[in-house]
Amino acid sequence: MKKVLIANRGEIALRVIRACKELGIRTVAVHSTADNDSLHVKLADEDVCIGPPQGKKSYLDMRQILSAAVLTNADAIHPGYGFLSENPRFAELVGKSGIKFIGPSSEAISRMGDKSQAKDAMKAAGVPTIPGSDGPVATIDEAREWAKVVGFPMIIKAVSGGGGRGMRVVRDLKELESQFPVATSEALSCFGDGRVYMERYFERPRHVEIQLLADSKGNVLHLGERDCSVQRRHQKLVEESPSPAVDDKIRQAMGKAAVKGAKSVGYENAGTMEFLLDEDGSFYFMEMNTRIQVEHPVTEMVTGVDLIRQQLLVAMGEELAYKQSDIKVRGHAIECRINAEDPTQGFRPCPGPIKGLHVPGGMGVRWDSHIYSGYSIPPFYDSMIGKLIVHAPDRTQAIDRMVRCLDELHVDGPATTARLQRKILNSPGFRSGNFNTKFLEIHPELLEA
Repeated sequence: MKKVLIANRGEIALRVIRACKELGIRTVAVHSTADNDSLHVKLADEDVCIGPPQGKKSYLDMRQILSAAVLTNADAIHPGYGFLSENPRFAELVGKSGIKFIGPSSEAISRMGDKSQAKDAMKAAGVPTIPGSDGPVATIDEAREWAKVVGFPMIIKAVSGGGGRGMRVVRDLKELESQFPVATSEALSCFGDGRVYMERYFERPRHVEIQLLADSKGNVLHLGERDCSVQRRHQKLVEESPSPAVDDKIRQAMGKAAVKGAKSVGYENAGTMEFLLDEDGSFYFMEMNTRIQVEHPVTEMVTGVDLIRQQLLVAMGEELAYKQSDIKVRGHAIECRINAEDPTQGFRPCPGPIKGLHVPGGMGVRWDSHIYSGYSIPPFYDSMIGKLIVHAPDRTQAIDRMVRCLDELHVDGPATTARLQRKILNSPGFRSGNFNTKFLEIHPELLEA
């Protein structure tokens, strides 16, 4: 592999560029006109403008991206996360163009991207799955019948959903009657696929995920878990590893299940198996992310494994350099996603110029970002402007280090989530480790100015 085109933007594009440079691989940045001044464009060996600011006309335009890859003689494409990273058609077209897609096969993406198919595949592999309907539910009459089997409360989910969209919680038959058509309509509007399925709804679950690596030789290993339970509208705010709710017994069982599930679908490259962890220690498969994730740095910090480097090496046909026994979790890592949003105004996005910037440093501190003083945050994309990651010998020290770093972080211009995240980390509920995905619902005072 001599040249990689990164079909993405922002911090993940920059992260891939850095990993490629360390391997002696040249890089191509694609960008919209809104990202002419983005740092990933400045640091890549080559860059190609692929369209106007709107994502559909640039970062989601398969034809333009493939044309850029052919024009620059790129022999591989890294999709990052978001945009086309989990689009099986894109992965297929990349392969048909004679270019290596740095990720799993289009078949694996398609199978695991369809939540109904993914659930069936995991159930067949013996991975615990959430009680629910056997496949999509087409009519309200079918929904009523499944309600008798699954029981209330239930959640209606879009088959092709993601990012917390296309979901409706129903607690009785009356709510089912009113919300079922709303859910199907939203699924069709958001994802172009109106199919929905139904699952048992858990009131106080944890969101715990297992990081996986797999090569083309059939080797699959896991790198421990990440706890992503602190969320707002199903969007993660704080992630950590290891989870304060997972003991060695659960960790081994969850890791073994994730590896088993990945092997059953012939998975290759990096991926993440997401689980719902109930209060009694039971865990259930939710979905698989067939890409690198935003929060991958916390796993890198506690294991010492460069996940992007491993993605590149696997794509080059190399066998994993690690065995499961080589993976050791050392200390504790926490990540805060710094978004240009105002939490006191319903997380209103705050695009615009950054007049000044100071980022924290010191032992065990990492800042992954594409922003700089003088950069202007465009209004067209996700509002995440950086990731602040810390590592320390134990969880208490990691929390204290992150609080210090959030105090030190200064972004002059847009409002950010940093102040909220500082309040979260200092709260008794978070410090005790006794929290779940309803954390901000239970503590609305944290959102006050």
